Amino acid sequence: MTMPILGKHLRYLSAGAAMAAFVICAGPSFAATPADTLVEGFAIDDIISLDPGEAFELSAAEVTGNSYSLLVRLNLDDTTQVTGDIADSWTISDDGLTYTFKLKPGLKFASGNPLTAEDVAFSVERLIKMDKSPAFLFGQFGLTGDNVTDKAKAIDASTFALTVDKPYATSFVLNVLSSTAGAVLDKKLVLEHAKAVTPSDEYKWDTDFGNDWLKTNSAGSGPFKVVTWKANEAVVLERNDDYFGTPASLKRVIYRHMKESTGQRLALENGDIDIARNLEPGDLDAVAANADLAAISAPKGTVYYISLNQKNPNLAKPEVIQAFKYLVDYDAIGATLIKGIGDIHQSFLPKGQLGAIDDKPYKFDVAKAKELLAKAGLADGFAVTMDTRNIQPITGIAENFQQTLGEAGVKLEIIPGDGKQTLTKYRARQHDMYIGQWGSDYFDPNSNADTFTANPDNSDEGKTKTLAWRNAWDPKELDAKTKAALLEKDTAKRGAMYEDLQRKVLESGPFVVIFQQIEVAAYSAKLKGFRLGPSYDTNLVAPISK
Repeated sequence: MTMPILGKHLRYLSAGAAMAAFVICAGPSFAATPADTLVEGFAIDDIISLDPGEAFELSAAEVTGNSYSLLVRLNLDDTTQVTGDIADSWTISDDGLTYTFKLKPGLKFASGNPLTAEDVAFSVERLIKMDKSPAFLFGQFGLTGDNVTDKAKAIDASTFALTVDKPYATSFVLNVLSSTAGAVLDKKLVLEHAKAVTPSDEYKWDTDFGNDWLKTNSAGSGPFKVVTWKANEAVVLERNDDYFGTPASLKRVIYRHMKESTGQRLALENGDIDIARNLEPGDLDAVAANADLAAISAPKGTVYYISLNQKNPNLAKPEVIQAFKYLVDYDAIGATLIKGIGDIHQSFLPKGQLGAIDDKPYKFDVAKAKELLAKAGLADGFAVTMDTRNIQPITGIAENFQQTLGEAGVKLEIIPGDGKQTLTKYRARQHDMYIGQWGSDYFDPNSNADTFTANPDNSDEGKTKTLAWRNAWDPKELDAKTKAALLEKDTAKRGAMYEDLQRKVLESGPFVVIFQQIEVAAYSAKLKGFRLGPSYDTNLVAPISK
């Protein structure tokens, strides 16, 4: 097995860290990983940026989740609740519009700079004014570049106030604040690295807010700080000794890019890595037979789906959308490709969230699909492409779907690429079909409901680039229902509203949801404190020790 040599690339590391990375990654030496270092084999080719105001990928969320603090975090022991992170306490005004947070005393960033309410206000202002993908999360509160300094502000050094535009369900507001978009950044450090830009119609502000620098660095107060990231090679984190909470047990964490399941398993067995994150069913079986290894699993708030771009006139036909939902061999995929790593699931809300349903109205039925294609005037089928990240189980599902579509006369061309390539094309609406995954940005049903149904501007220039927008789907009625659910204070009624939304998207939406992820990982039995969270940003590495 050939290992990529990374040592020469990690020039930003201290000499000791660079040597550790080299020993771990520089070929089949099979030496045990250092006692103070955690090494994870992980497919991280989806990372585009490590700036929490820009990053919107699952692997990046895990990195920022471990290197930044938030006002509040999801309570991992009770996901219906949040708990204070840098916030010591909070109150809500009688009209439900203003949330006031008192910060814990003595907070510091990894840089050593003090963390105050001014940094919190700056982080929200920066998020909104940069207006990159994650900004829409806080934009849901009615925040804009023109009003954010009035709506998100420091009352004093230890008090931050956020005023929203409507009396939303409290759980919705707090859950959004627990997302990675809510990361609190070191204002002083960020502005030291800010670049001047020329304002334009698209970009009103005269600074990049340190965005270029933060793509590969961090300015947080979490238990770790980013040392370096090399695309498709590695991310290296080092312990932040100024962290306000329980200090991390290990000095360093290395996420080593490894795409293949078998390569990860062999590296784990040989001691080259401590944790393997992308194992397929066969390799999981091998781990179970090894007394020196252990495995862990956890249901994830992530669904895998195939989407149909409504710009394609054939894919925009309602009968074709229905037909494709009957052309997935759910049983075969469940029994083989996702065995142990996923559960067949056909609705956009993952099980475990308020209002989630477990309806499975679609079964593999070629005759039914052919009947629908004939009604659409496509009895002889047609040709179509699908952009596919070249990683399992996505590739296997795409190939299986290619075969079952063929049984109905549809010729599918698979266009493979790495995570960054396929995501970039998808986000530009340049695909026919796309197969991928959507992980909830925060643990509230609106996270998925909004992206699958909201599309306020369906033009190519639209700023709110939800999944509905990416696929040129404009369900105005459903968008209105999603927004109404945000204002419902009665939990039971709100849950029923999301049930109705899911069934409507199941019937007519251009999304073929296939399964909900069960995240699995295999690890060295010498590790202690390893746990998988319900989302990628809650896969916390600070509690892990050897």
